[in-house]
Amino acid sequence: MKKVEAPLYDTLENAMQRNHHLWEYVRGFEAVGKRPAFITSLDRGLTEEPQPNFIYPLGDPLFIHIYKTREGKLIYQVIEPKFADNNQELRYNVISDKLLELSAKEKVPETERDTIRLINKLFVKCTRVVGRRRVKGTKYFKKFVPITTDEKELFKYFLKRDIIGLGRIMSPMRDPNLEDVTGLGPRNITVYHKLFGLMHTNVEFKGAIDYLKFVLTLSDKVGKTVSERTPIVDGTLPDGSRLNLVYSPDISLKGPSFCIRKFAETPISLTQIIQWGTFSSEIVAYLWLCIEYGKNIFFTGESASGKTTTLNSLLPLIPTNAKVFTAEDTAEVLVPHKVWQRMLTREREGGGSVTLFDILKAALRSRPNYLIVGEIRGAEGAIAFQTMQAGTPVMSTFHCASVRQLVQRISGTPINVPIAFVDNLNVVLTQQAIYGKGTILRRCLGVDEIVGYDRNQKGIITRRAFDWDSARDKFTFRAYHNSYILEAKVAPSAGLEDPREVYEQMDLRTRIIEEMVARKIFNYYEINEVLKKFYKCKQEGAPFTF
Repeated sequence: MKKVEAPLYDTLENAMQRNHHLWEYVRGFEAVGKRPAFITSLDRGLTEEPQPNFIYPLGDPLFIHIYKTREGKLIYQVIEPKFADNNQELRYNVISDKLLELSAKEKVPETERDTIRLINKLFVKCTRVVGRRRVKGTKYFKKFVPITTDEKELFKYFLKRDIIGLGRIMSPMRDPNLEDVTGLGPRNITVYHKLFGLMHTNVEFKGAIDYLKFVLTLSDKVGKTVSERTPIVDGTLPDGSRLNLVYSPDISLKGPSFCIRKFAETPISLTQIIQWGTFSSEIVAYLWLCIEYGKNIFFTGESASGKTTTLNSLLPLIPTNAKVFTAEDTAEVLVPHKVWQRMLTREREGGGSVTLFDILKAALRSRPNYLIVGEIRGAEGAIAFQTMQAGTPVMSTFHCASVRQLVQRISGTPINVPIAFVDNLNVVLTQQAIYGKGTILRRCLGVDEIVGYDRNQKGIITRRAFDWDSARDKFTFRAYHNSYILEAKVAPSAGLEDPREVYEQMDLRTRIIEEMVARKIFNYYEINEVLKKFYKCKQEGAPFTF
């Protein structure tokens, strides 16, 4: 259940005709409020509605209803099939137990499609469709469980939801409009919506035991055992989403908790981010030159500021024929290049663990053209700076709110890079999540150039290249005809006799980016193809006619 199915309808009436549970829900909601609007795609204009009230599909039989209560509380309502009574739920539990028992004798499926085939096969073995419209009684079913024709699809849905999906939170996990899903108890499941921010949901577990079972299932999904001895687990779910789980009640005082940061199979593109206003075409053109000619860049910001999203969106700017090496704790970085060596850390009790420090040491021997580090937090930072000194460009995310904080953290424990070596870093882009216009906005606060180390002041000299004007929500290129990195670093690497010619190169790239935005080229892989053409022919074969 990875992809959202294309809607089979364009009106709420059509959707209700095909989904009886949706019809029942809408009829019940109309008794206390206004009928919701029906939309098939979301845009930022929805955040300007004073009383949002709309339903959108995730693919049959799942729908989401977003509305504001009379108290002004935004609700994220999952609409999915439900059991009609306890008898139905009892028979489903019996079917589930029988199916799991029969599966022990079957070959372990390798793919999701194989799993679905196995579920359908075993479902036939442990059920029988009977003529009655409703099965009465709650006796134990020895050979098979009687079901009606209508119940067949209902039970199959729940089996696939609970075995292949993530049970009760499957709907939020399928919603591409969410950033994360958080659980703080059996009746406290929240989501972070890309447009509306933090929202409460109707997703609930029956009680503490049911919720605890689910938490343990999550730890199994990432292949790690959570216990009193190892109460905190970080890992990657099968779909690539990042899981943080806290188990022990003496650490998480309100009980076990989890947070799943969702993973997008197709990264957000640089043109999408420009359209959202996170940064400008000029900033991307500037970074394009820095990336193309091997300069070292850190993407900084506080939690949920969009650092990794920005990093991923800019990776297609790396020259096509480059060898790229990535090092991460959890798999979040996606590189579109063919020669990509992807490395992950490994935690293992009793020995055999592989740290980010170990991976970066191996990277030095692999001779990559570019080294991408998911996030620098500790001693591995010193190896990253050694890599810079060896001539391999490094790009990474870093958790801090300013260049000043970055220098303090890099030169302090546990990273311990001598402050005189910090000028191996060339460019620092700082982002922040800001609440404005009724929604959460990501904005690049500024781009700073690292000029060098001042021996007299014993500090790092920086120069602001781009500024964000919060009042006008506009970006200013302060370093035009005064950029240290472009003139002193990029221009020589590009073989330009006159350093000022570098601004012409930047203008060309700005026009290419603006043309992609104008032509609505927002797909990540389409942009990658445009950049491939550029690197193949350079200026003589620009991908567009201006």
